[in-house]
Amino acid sequence: MEEQKGEVNPDTDDLPLCANTSHILVKHYALDLTVHFDRNVISGSVVLFLEPTSSEEHEEYDGNQTAWFGNTEQRSSDLPGVRMAADHIKSSPEGHFFLVLDCCDITVSKVEHVDITCLLNAFPGVRPPDLIQKLVTMPSSQWRRQQELFSVCGRAPGVEQNGDQLHFHTDRWSLQVWKQGVSSPREFPRTLRICYETKPTGGSVRWTKDQDNMACVYTAGSPINNRALFPCQEPPVAMSTWQASVRAPRDCVVLMSGEEQPLSVVSAGLLLWNYYVTMPMPASTFTLAVGRWLFMTNTSNVSVSDHSAMLDDGFPCSHGDYPCRFIERAVKSQRVIPHRVFAPVGLLQKAQSRILALLPRCLAAAQAVLGVHPFPRLDVLIVPAGFSSLGMASPHIIFLSQSVLHVGSSFPRENSLSLCGSRLCHEIAHSWFGLVIGARDWTEEWISEGFATYLEDIIWARAQQLSLPEATELSNLKALLRWRRLSDELQNSGEELQILRPNMDKTGQVSESGSSTVKHALNPEKSFLQVHYLKGYFLLMFLASQVGEQQFIHFFRLFVKKYHGQLILSQVSLQFKDLISTRWRLTLDTIYADWLDRPGVPKVRFSFLVAKWILLSHQGKGRKRKQSAPKVNYKEVTTEQLVLLLELLLEEAKLSTSTMRILARAYDLHNQDAEVRHRWCELVVKHKHVNAYGDVERFLLHDQAMGVYLYGELMVQEDAEQQALARRCLSLAGEEMDQSARRVVEEMVL
Repeated sequence: MEEQKGEVNPDTDDLPLCANTSHILVKHYALDLTVHFDRNVISGSVVLFLEPTSSEEHEEYDGNQTAWFGNTEQRSSDLPGVRMAADHIKSSPEGHFFLVLDCCDITVSKVEHVDITCLLNAFPGVRPPDLIQKLVTMPSSQWRRQQELFSVCGRAPGVEQNGDQLHFHTDRWSLQVWKQGVSSPREFPRTLRICYETKPTGGSVRWTKDQDNMACVYTAGSPINNRALFPCQEPPVAMSTWQASVRAPRDCVVLMSGEEQPLSVVSAGLLLWNYYVTMPMPASTFTLAVGRWLFMTNTSNVSVSDHSAMLDDGFPCSHGDYPCRFIERAVKSQRVIPHRVFAPVGLLQKAQSRILALLPRCLAAAQAVLGVHPFPRLDVLIVPAGFSSLGMASPHIIFLSQSVLHVGSSFPRENSLSLCGSRLCHEIAHSWFGLVIGARDWTEEWISEGFATYLEDIIWARAQQLSLPEATELSNLKALLRWRRLSDELQNSGEELQILRPNMDKTGQVSESGSSTVKHALNPEKSFLQVHYLKGYFLLMFLASQVGEQQFIHFFRLFVKKYHGQLILSQVSLQFKDLISTRWRLTLDTIYADWLDRPGVPKVRFSFLVAKWILLSHQGKGRKRKQSAPKVNYKEVTTEQLVLLLELLLEEAKLSTSTMRILARAYDLHNQDAEVRHRWCELVVKHKHVNAYGDVERFLLHDQAMGVYLYGELMVQEDAEQQALARRCLSLAGEEMDQSARRVVEEMVL
């Protein structure tokens, strides 16, 4: 069927989630894909195993399509995706039930009903209409057998009788499937195969070159998530398991969210990679990466306390039935899960001396703070330069920007690894907050990002084995730096992008069909703001000050025990009274009003967190700077102290060329980490230090995850040489840049 274009309402930047999850749910995906680097496409099929919901409202479905979508259009007039689905469906034959999937930048060639009679021998005596229900509800103790049966069904042929023909229609954001004469989800086929091919320009699939100029592809974690990789149900509530078989050139490695199974040879030029997951998760967490990377592994043990007896707190698992690591006694003493680090050949040595050296310590520290690691293994991949952030966590795999690799010597000093270590700890923390405990409404990203930002300091301090005073001092300094960053973003961003709960009391509500939207998700500016990270972090810092930090950390462990495997809203994440025995002086309404439902931040005195560093930041201003400035041993300056120094120097009206030259030499600024070099580049641009323009160009080309707004600073100076530098860098990096980043930069530069 030909695709018909349906565009997002031009007056909004909200992302539509069109899937009708209130009617029918995908319980399992079985993907069978082939990667074609010659055409920059992925082709193949996905088999969906479906289960109707049991709502009485659906039992009373009267065959009138408006019962499903007509009211939705009226009740959710602000949801463009719902309007699009309703408009298309109204033009289709009345009385049919439609399966609506989230889909974008995909060419669908066929949708067919899969013949599942192969299950008759597995479930003797079970009627054919009930076979899939029996399969998807098998107990977790039989998960291996269940995976085998999913595989058998995935390879089964389609039903060829004319009466079983499925019809489909695609628009900009969705795929709709129906069957003639089927008027309810309970009558709809339980297993169907969608044959499709991705597009080279798909928004969530990045075809690019790695740092060795070798072709690769990875899912970009963009606002549209995985709908450009396979048709799926994107709303977080559509929790499912999956398995995938991926054919790729034999010189490639295929990395994916899931447990890895043995390789097999398909032909002389292709290998078949197989992965699976048994923990139901949102489809947005599925991750794929294919490239010519090499890997390293670390088998050394880390000496930390044994936490095998940690916290039997009387919280049984509250999630559905799946093989859960939190109740396996054997894994409680597994301080460091098996891990590998993948990178292009040219970055392998740096990845080994930075990431592989730190990873066991960070994993052990996270386990000590939060308990059992939710996933049994971890891969870390250094992604290409065009990756749009410093890191992204998915089940079993973390993407890291090359910017976290310190550019200095092969064996850097401990205090120069702050960016790499803290970013590792941030992404590892997402295994608990963001993955195994997720937000039920994507507008509440602070639940994952704020928690991970708060926890990264605690985990990184433990990984470094800092004393309590050392950890407190580092935490306070980082709090000051974050406060400065947050204050700057609040002054330079729209108020609508500063609200942690933009849907307020309607957060978590969906339309009658289950459709919803993610507010501002398509706004390219939003992906480069850290308001949700930082404002959420300071909310947690404030709450910790009310109950005490040690008791607050104890809360995190209890929270994980109680809510793992579930999706939550803010009201759940803030239920401290249920888990902490304390005299709580705040109400949820107060927290919502002060922190979540309005722009900016409340007038809370954070000086108790950063008093020393605020004092130091004001020292040296005025005539007596030399007398009052603290003495510093340059070799012992930490990354955070150097960042603060450069930020304070950015407030100076004028620095001479000789001062800039001495500053760069004294602190070896060319060889510092990306956070320091970013501030140095800002200084270079502000003071037009022509001799260091090469540093700015290298930063914009090699640290693309951090350099977006540096383009704006180059343009705003209205200096011809700086503007030419910005345009040259955009020309050199434009092809490999993230789509959202390129849009933002082009608006600044062109």
